[in-house]
Amino acid sequence: MTDIDQIQINFSPEAFELLNFVLAFLTFGVALDIRFADFRRIFENPKKVVVGLTSQWILLPLFTIGLIYFVQPPPSVALGLALVAACPGGNVSNYASHLAKANAALSVTLTSLVTLFSLLTTPLIFGAVSQVYPAAAELLQTIELKPSSILKTIVILIIIPLAIGLFIGNQKEDWANRIRKPVQRLSMLIFMALVIGAVISNVENILEHLHHVFFLVIFHNCIAYVIGYYFAKANRLPEIDRKTIAIETGIQNSGLGLVLIFSFFQGLGGMMIVAAWWGVWDLISVFLLALWWNRQYSETSKV
Repeated sequence: MTDIDQIQINFSPEAFELLNFVLAFLTFGVALDIRFADFRRIFENPKKVVVGLTSQWILLPLFTIGLIYFVQPPPSVALGLALVAACPGGNVSNYASHLAKANAALSVTLTSLVTLFSLLTTPLIFGAVSQVYPAAAELLQTIELKPSSILKTIVILIIIPLAIGLFIGNQKEDWANRIRKPVQRLSMLIFMALVIGAVISNVENILEHLHHVFFLVIFHNCIAYVIGYYFAKANRLPEIDRKTIAIETGIQNSGLGLVLIFSFFQGLGGMMIVAAWWGVWDLISVFLLALWWNRQYSETSKV
């Protein structure tokens, strides 16, 4: 193992508990936007949903596994890339889709479906990485992973807030419309502050080992956008849906990744640095991309 596989990233218990709460709050905010009619659209026009899910569930994991196989990064970095690829998107992707003048309804539908099925997809991706990269499998054997505990964490942080948000959004629509924006904005600001705080409190370790992941994360994220966009284009979806699928494929819930790393991977350095840098970089990249698409839309609409 390399040095990055042996370091541990510190996070205060109070900050960790707040991160758990904010992650649940973020999921609740996403669910407030979901209407049962959105799910009916899946059956009315399933192609765009199937293309989006294929991009996220099949193409992105295959690319991630291939990248790990050819680059052979430190084992903890490989596990970090796998974990990020396995995480569902969050309300960042929904907001970015709205800003990019993409299909916000499709974004919410894809986010909710990928979130619900993350219980199945996460262990499958880890299993595949273990098969193609024995060093990562060896590192996993040194960590006591209890599937029941991981399941419990995802249920508490994702499934329950999603269910509550769905209920309020569909049964108390007026109330949901009043609280949606404050909930989403406040939770996003606190989440960003926590990610930045985690980086600052571990800045020496992160700076010392960032070279292991800096360009790898940027490349992984940028190719994810390309995969989503051009796979949608190959399936002859309109531009509005191509943008959405690109954003949904490129954005991952790094907050969930951080919680899982601290809860079950002993704050493993390489995984933490990947998730932390991903959390910072994908916010930069997606908002630059969304602003660019927004500008293109504005210029086109003037013509």
